[in-house]
Amino acid sequence: MLFNTIIFGPIKSRRLGISLGINLLPQNGKICSFDCIYCECGLNKDGREDTQMPTRQQVKENLEATLKAYKQADGEPIDTFTFAGNGEPTLHPHFAEIVLDVQKLRNSYYPDAKISVLTNAWQLDKPAVLDGLRLVDNAILKLDSAVPQTLLAMNRPVSPTFSMENLVEQLASFQGRCIIQTMFLRGAGVDNTTPTEIAAWLGALKRIQPSLVQLYSINRKVPIEGLEHVSEEELKTIAAEVKKLGIKTLVTP
Repeated sequence: MLFNTIIFGPIKSRRLGISLGINLLPQNGKICSFDCIYCECGLNKDGREDTQMPTRQQVKENLEATLKAYKQADGEPIDTFTFAGNGEPTLHPHFAEIVLDVQKLRNSYYPDAKISVLTNAWQLDKPAVLDGLRLVDNAILKLDSAVPQTLLAMNRPVSPTFSMENLVEQLASFQGRCIIQTMFLRGAGVDNTTPTEIAAWLGALKRIQPSLVQLYSINRKVPIEGLEHVSEEELKTIAAEVKKLGIKTLVTP
């Protein structure tokens, strides 16, 4: 499912409440530095027709128009402005500047709302991206596995230089000011719920020390057949191990 507008929602998010989405990627295509087997936007190869990202000005104008209309309609207060959409939002060349624009509009219309970014965290070596993420309230960073082979099979990073070890070090550089989001699933030759997987993942979390870990599983249509949902009970069992590290958790089955 692609998001066919720059601004979408508000929607009721399982993790973020009333969320107004911001799509910095093409409206009829997908651009991502990962090609996750469970992505609700589909696979990268299926989204090649449109590669045009919106300009900074287009994002600002669309967001302000949406907020004006929503205020006039007396809509339910927005809990978060969420950078998500058709791929990896930090790939936009003006990501950090757009975060500043969103901050100003947030302050004018819904000053109590948070700003969140859903990111695969594979642009943290770029200073502008890191600066932008450090401006937001919720930097929600993906870590689906700490076993290299599993991470490669689940997330399928595009870059041939991808390194899980580098990713964990970059996540740790946030010094706790980040949220880790992990998708648990089985099938298609992947299972990140085994004792070996959980032990490695907990070790990475101990190194990163995030403010929160969000655990979830698939509940929408996915592009790869054979993937299986992990039950809420099992997610809570995994979450209990995270809590033993002194790290808060949120389970959204």
